[in-house]
Amino acid sequence: MMAANAGPPTVARCFGENLRRCRKRADLSQEEVGLLSSLHRTEISLLERGTRIPRINTLIKLAAALGVPAATLLAGIEWGPGQVEAGKFDIEGRK
Repeated sequence: MMAANAGPPTVARCFGENLRRCRKRADLSQEEVGLLSSLHRTEISLLERGTRIPRINTLIKLAAALGVPAATLLAGIEWGPGQVEAGKFDIEGRK
């Protein structure tokens, strides 16, 4: 669970919470998930703690190991494109 003053969830933290929830639901240890996904246990720990963001192949391996759709591990993760304004790009120090 997130602390009340932790601020909005980051992509890494949200993914980690989803991974931990799915792992516990499957009644697997971090080591077991690591073995099933061909990842080291410490990688599973780093991902669950939100200190690392998985690559796409890692996401697919984890989903397969846990028997869930990849979308389940991505639940609640949102992103929106930034704003682009024509002619507003500025490189510092160039005229």
